[in-house]
Amino acid sequence: MLGRIVLRSLHALAGTLRLPFLLLTPACVALGAALAQPADGALSIRRLVLVLLGALAAHASVNVLNEWHDMRSGLDALTRRTPFSGGSGALLTQPQALPAALALGLALLALAGACGLALLWQLPSDARLALLLLGLAGLGLVLAYTPWLTRQPLLCLLAPGLGFGPLMVLGTQLALAGGSTPAALVASLVPWCQVSGLLLLNQFPDVEADRQVGRRHLPMLWGRPRAARLLAVLLLQGEGALAVGVLGGVLQVGAAMGLLT
Repeated sequence: MLGRIVLRSLHALAGTLRLPFLLLTPACVALGAALAQPADGALSIRRLVLVLLGALAAHASVNVLNEWHDMRSGLDALTRRTPFSGGSGALLTQPQALPAALALGLALLALAGACGLALLWQLPSDARLALLLLGLAGLGLVLAYTPWLTRQPLLCLLAPGLGFGPLMVLGTQLALAGGSTPAALVASLVPWCQVSGLLLLNQFPDVEADRQVGRRHLPMLWGRPRAARLLAVLLLQGEGALAVGVLGGVLQVGAAMGLLT
């Protein structure tokens, strides 16, 4: 009996990781790595592994902590599940796993911080402060997203894209090359717009449930039709940033292939 409970709890914890969504992280890290140009011409595999591990840990941490907050606030019980819903509801059927979910989320966040510290020691002194600031901003987003940012409509829109766009792309380039370039800044605008658009879309089916637990976001305040127009604008802005970057010579011509997606 005890073994069955443990297995069910482990299955619930695995659900809180939202594993399919973690595929977004390697894509953003790969973008930063592609734009990294180390002085010696060779990427450090050790640094790349640390960057990817830290980024995955941070992404998984925010997923798990979001699930923990949603269970505690009662949002999980109010949400009607759709493919676009913000949470998995994995803890709803296994409430005994709630303390373990908090421990897992914080452990993953600590792992992300440890990877960041390891990278700092390997960077030249003039790059350490910049990477430290990016890392602290990322950790702050993870901790603040569900309890605070989801109650600030504009920040709730911008924060997810900021984390996966400028923070992750520029942070990857900085960790691998010891500096950042205008190309990385322009390229990071694409995931910023697209990821913020994705999270905006996830809010559409959860408006009524979110309102009951004190969340405030644009589909709730503006209504779904107006928020849908904003979603279209965000997606077009991402494509526009890529096009302007190529036409302006900031990005290589091959980057225009991204417009085909």
